[in-house]
Amino acid sequence: MIPLIPRSSTVTAGPDVQQPARTAPTVRERLIDAAEACLRAKGIRATTVSEVAEAAGVSRGWLYRHFPDKSALLGAALVRLNDAYWGEAHAILTEVDGLAEQVAAGVALGRTAYDSPGALLMRLRLDEPEEFAACAGAGVQGLVPDIGALWQPYLQAAAERGEITVTDVAEAAEWVARVLLSVTTVPGATLDPDDPTALLAYLKRYLMPGLQQLG
Repeated sequence: MIPLIPRSSTVTAGPDVQQPARTAPTVRERLIDAAEACLRAKGIRATTVSEVAEAAGVSRGWLYRHFPDKSALLGAALVRLNDAYWGEAHAILTEVDGLAEQVAAGVALGRTAYDSPGALLMRLRLDEPEEFAACAGAGVQGLVPDIGALWQPYLQAAAERGEITVTDVAEAAEWVARVLLSVTTVPGATLDPDDPTALLAYLKRYLMPGLQQLG
C-alpha cells in the first residue's frame, strides 16, 4: 500500500445533511481528469501539456490560466489520486480485524487492479521517482516514511490489543512499510503475494514474530 502525502482527518457530513446537487465539471476538473488519464496511459515523462489540453478540450493557453506548468498540472492529479487512495485504504483497513490480516489487505490493495488509485500511484512512484518528486513536491519524497505514517495508528491499536509488543511504534511502522513494499513489488520464488492464504500465513510466520521481538 503506497501512500504519498500525509492526509489529515476530515469531517464528512452526516446522513441528514442535504448535499449540494452535482454540477458539470469545471475546466480545472476536466484538466485534472485528462492529466490522470494521460498518467495512466503514458506515465509522467511521456505526458505533455499539449495532449492534456487536447484531451480536456481546451487550448494550451487556457490550460496555463489554471496551471503554470506541467509539474503543477500533474501534481494536482497526483494529489487527487492520493486523496482517493487514503480514503480507499482506510475504508478497507478499518473493516479488517487483526494486524496480519490488515497488512495482507494492504498488500492486496497495492497489487490491485490497474485502475485503482493505489496501483497507479505505486507504479508512478517506483518507475519515475525523480519525476514524481518534482510533481508531488519535495515534502513527499520519502516513500517508506509515508507508508509508515499510514500504518502507525494500526500498529498502535495492535499494541493496545496485545497483538504486538513494541516500544517505538514509529520505528516499527517504518519496518512494516519496508516489508510491505518488498512483498508488494519485488518478485520472489517462495511466495505468491496474490494468494491470500499463502500471504497471510507468510506474514504470521515472519512479520508478526518480528513485531513481538522489537521492544
